[in-house]
Amino acid sequence: MMKELHSRGETADDIAECLKKTPVNPRIAAAIKAAHAFGCDLRILSDANQFFIEKILEYHDLLGCFSKIYTNPTFVDEEGRLRIFPYHDSTLSPHGCSLCPSNLCKGQVLNNIQASAPESERQNFIYLGDGSGDYCPTLKLGDKDYVMPRKNYPLWNCIFSDRAFVKAEVREWSNGEELEGILLHLINRISSERSIL
Repeated sequence: MMKELHSRGETADDIAECLKKTPVNPRIAAAIKAAHAFGCDLRILSDANQFFIEKILEYHDLLGCFSKIYTNPTFVDEEGRLRIFPYHDSTLSPHGCSLCPSNLCKGQVLNNIQASAPESERQNFIYLGDGSGDYCPTLKLGDKDYVMPRKNYPLWNCIFSDRAFVKAEVREWSNGEELEGILLHLINRISSERSIL
């Protein structure tokens, strides 16, 4: 697709200008900023790409809220064409997950994030998602974690087709206002539980 856009004379700068028109629900933006202000370690795990995500977040003044973005890497070549590469190096052995596309296994990335923290510092995870690619990492969450699927979207459908596979507490949402309320409630609940311990 990027090759096609480039052949029409569109550059990465043109794409960046177009991405400025991508809306972000103001309640979701407020929830992100509030979670960041509470000290939550926010990360993005997406099958999109680095350029798109960073440009959209920069434009909405949200990029600094995230400590890490796990997505398909990009670079702009000398001709101004945006190049997108798979997150998982296709020259190495495949990730082996039948639930995920070959370019990115979100479950494997989540496992790596979980394993990177010492057991004594085990964090609670709140995973938000809506696509079918979010099902694999949902299955990696434990019973002290939370998953927030968008109601009537593929992740929600996967979870509720057989709820027995998901250990995390499920808190569904339909719009930005619900997402904000549920997310901030969960953050407050986790914070309160930690202060009691």
